[in-house]
Amino acid sequence: MSSSSSSWRPNPNAKPFHPNSAFYSISVPCKKAPLRVQKRGIFGRVVQWILVVVLCVTVVINIAFILDTTAKARENNFKMEKDAYEDKNPLEKTIKSMEENESHKIHIQIYSSKDSAVITVDGTKVLVATDPEKGRGISAVVLNQATGAVMATRTFDTYSSKEDSDSLVLFVNMVSDGRILCFTVKDEGSMSLKTTARNLMRILGSENFGRFGWRDTWGFVVQKKGKRYAEGFQKSKSLDTWAEPVSFEVAVPLQLVEESECHWEDTEGNRRRKDFCSKYEGYGSICSCSNPAAIDIKAESLPNNQQLELPVAVIASNRPHYLYRMLRSMLSAVGAKPDKVTVFIDGYFEEPLAVAKLFGVRGIQHTPVSSKNARIAQHYKASLTTTFNLYPKAEYMIILEEDLDMSPDLFNYFQQLIPLMNVDDSIYCISAWNDQGYDHTVGDKAMLYRVETMPGLGWVLKRKLYKDELEPQWPTPDKFWDWDMWMRLPEIRKGRECIIPDISRTYHFGTKGLNMHPYFQELYFKKHALNTEPNVKLNIEVMKKENYEKEIERFFSIAEVLDHSKNPCANSDFIPQTKGKTYVFYIKMDHPTDWVTWNSVSKCLHIWDLDVRGFHKSMWRLWFNSNHILIVGSPASPYSKHKPSNVNPIYIPKKETPKLR
Repeated sequence: MSSSSSSWRPNPNAKPFHPNSAFYSISVPCKKAPLRVQKRGIFGRVVQWILVVVLCVTVVINIAFILDTTAKARENNFKMEKDAYEDKNPLEKTIKSMEENESHKIHIQIYSSKDSAVITVDGTKVLVATDPEKGRGISAVVLNQATGAVMATRTFDTYSSKEDSDSLVLFVNMVSDGRILCFTVKDEGSMSLKTTARNLMRILGSENFGRFGWRDTWGFVVQKKGKRYAEGFQKSKSLDTWAEPVSFEVAVPLQLVEESECHWEDTEGNRRRKDFCSKYEGYGSICSCSNPAAIDIKAESLPNNQQLELPVAVIASNRPHYLYRMLRSMLSAVGAKPDKVTVFIDGYFEEPLAVAKLFGVRGIQHTPVSSKNARIAQHYKASLTTTFNLYPKAEYMIILEEDLDMSPDLFNYFQQLIPLMNVDDSIYCISAWNDQGYDHTVGDKAMLYRVETMPGLGWVLKRKLYKDELEPQWPTPDKFWDWDMWMRLPEIRKGRECIIPDISRTYHFGTKGLNMHPYFQELYFKKHALNTEPNVKLNIEVMKKENYEKEIERFFSIAEVLDHSKNPCANSDFIPQTKGKTYVFYIKMDHPTDWVTWNSVSKCLHIWDLDVRGFHKSMWRLWFNSNHILIVGSPASPYSKHKPSNVNPIYIPKKETPKLR
């Protein structure tokens, strides 16, 4: 220690010594004296201040978040209180929505057996076929895919009628896409099924209809061009037994109404269309969403702009699809005037009334009186009386029926012939129908006949005849008579005649009714000819009583007598294969009601043979092999005078089998 001290020498050139300060001096604006900060622990203090600042910022952010959350919570509480006020309970609303989803299903039950067929929708039986005399075959129900409402119910006797098999195919094809189709079978439904019907069901989605056979049972639920929901099938074990019943239930979800409706342009006609198509099915293009058929049909005017101002009565029952077809046909005919048409419905049936409204024509429902043919007679009387009351100035009326197609010249035909009724009291009616006018027995669209029978099926009635004679004597409700047969009685007709065409101006298409079934239609009506040319010019002068007789005499003057050694029912060459000739042959007829030979001839010629129709003074006129034929009852007819003395009238006993076509 002493050694070091003794060796130190002062340095005269060194800077003066100043000891270090324990503080930092920091100049602060607006302050004269500097701010003194102690040097000791400065970095620790900086960190502390930074933490304090971060903490303060965090507190501010949290306070802002709390305030915002509180505001939103208050807003949500307000909305919940509002919902609770309107819906009582938000939870209840959720549960209700779930229940609504469940309720958007319909439960369909199908039953098919030997003795009954039943279709049930949500506990309501919408089709019941238990009557032993009715309901055989395949039944169909069409349901609205949005509401489950029944839109159509039909039964097709596919056991006995091939035409019903065709009708089944047509009906399904006419149903709009998306509808729910339900099928069931009662008794036997396969005997007359055609391949087209089997193929249709396969296309719809059936897995079993291809092998549906004798006395099998079957049920099917499907959406047209949509989902196959359920199908049941049982096979018959033997030819003399029926299959076990088919019974099943299926839940079908419903669609939104908006998805099931068409969106047509908003017009008066389309409003009628929408109302109709939302309730009824099986009408095809009238309810098409993309290309709907016209309902406000604009018919052409009559030649020379003539006007047929006659009221038209359409006699209808509960066959709305027939009425629909008939009205489309009639309103398309030249000269048709919808405002002159009234549809008279026998009973309070809504669908035929809706069909009438669809086309903008008047519909009147009539309270049924009596039953069977007496009910029909009373419906006719009420319709005729009401028509003349609605049109007090009308001297004539046209009477049509719901199961008739019309020729395009129907109204022109009537227009030309009605003036004859003003000048010829021997005319009973003007009819558009020829009972003997089949495809193979007609030849001249302008030819007319006078006949001593009353054909009906589209005819003109004179007010004076109805008011003075027919209405006072009309059969009462207790008389179970056919009104048309009554009008044909000699004491009612009183020797007067009806004018009819060679080629009919109406066509009978109905297969079902009180006096009609598919076999009868097939045998006697299906092959009737219908004129298809508009504006056919008629020679009305020749139809006056005296002039008509002159015309008949002219035909006899040019007629060639056929070979009476031949039998018209046994010899196919009885009528020569010529064209445009006039021939005559005579049949044995001892008096005006001796129909024995005529009944045989009518059978073998394949014309109307159930009773005697279409004659004038015991003579019939028709066409065969494109030749005009006169058939004369001898000696009953005054035209027998033209029979050569060496010609013996042909006699054919009742027992002979018809062969000639």
